[in-house]
Amino acid sequence: MNEPVRKETLLKAEKLTRRFGGLVANQDLDVTLERGMIHVLLGPNGAGKSTCINMLSGDLPPSEGKIFYCGKDITALTAAQRSQVGIGRSYQRTNIFPQFSVLENVRLAAQSRRQQPWRIFSKAMEAKWALEKARACIEDAGLGRRVNWNAGTLSHGEQRQLEIAMVLATDAQVLLLDEPLAGMGSEESASMVAVLKRLRQTRGILLVEHDMDAVFAVADMITVMVNGQLLECGPPEQIKASVAVQQAYLGTEDSFHV
Repeated sequence: MNEPVRKETLLKAEKLTRRFGGLVANQDLDVTLERGMIHVLLGPNGAGKSTCINMLSGDLPPSEGKIFYCGKDITALTAAQRSQVGIGRSYQRTNIFPQFSVLENVRLAAQSRRQQPWRIFSKAMEAKWALEKARACIEDAGLGRRVNWNAGTLSHGEQRQLEIAMVLATDAQVLLLDEPLAGMGSEESASMVAVLKRLRQTRGILLVEHDMDAVFAVADMITVMVNGQLLECGPPEQIKASVAVQQAYLGTEDSFHV
């Protein structure tokens, strides 16, 4: 029997604000992500969800506020530096090497964490540790049967799973996933939901998603955003019952019958 995941705050943002000239895209946002949790950012288009995740990943500096990883202030760190400490990111557009195999894509991600520039005459595919890590991450992402397939021949959903495998290969403890189910059919969505539930057991996942079935299937905590501001934050049942959320985003109570 698996031991329960120890509660541990991995990522914490306080009073995050981002201005673009006179436009305030995010204002005074607080976000907390624990290990063993899937925290969903929910809101209509233009609510500021991607801006928030861009600040957390380091792709965009906040105008105000602080970001902490495992209790350490990382507000000034670049995206590359945050990746090195344990924050992984996927984007709305799939970012893989389509001409390489699944194994090669993930092996490259693994080797980015243990660069050995002095070994210029060694063959990359002979790095046993990188291959072992890559195969384990591919299995975790649900692509074990596709390990030798060319990445460009995978379905859209499988390419998104490959991208997650690449993030896992960087030893990320926090996964920032921007609409990983976008464009998927029901079967692919179900497969991705299963992957997310499995990965949650040992990591923290912050998810931006519009698929309401998926949101309520995986979320432990939901933050609802409107016009760059926090509307409400709480567990799924609280969000389902919130009149303010229904009026601002989901329309009516019938919207929650998922």
